[in-house]
Amino acid sequence: MIAVTRRNGTCFALNPDLIERVEATPDTVITLVGGARYVVVESVDEVVREVRDFRASVLAAAEHVHAGPGSRPGLHVVQDGDR
Repeated sequence: MIAVTRRNGTCFALNPDLIERVEATPDTVITLVGGARYVVVESVDEVVREVRDFRASVLAAAEHVHAGPGSRPGLHVVQDGDR
């Protein structure tokens, strides 16, 4: 999830996988695949950066899990023959 701010100052989390487009009109408008639109105070570049950072963090976490036993206590990949 990424955090964005409405023009009235309230912050909310948004699923970046549902973003269809981000436009500057001149306000920043985020349109979701379902048609919902949000006007936010962040710039287009800031929203793009947040989405990129979110996706990078997901990939980093997946790589950490994929590293196998010992990479993180209590969390490891189980192969079919390991059960």
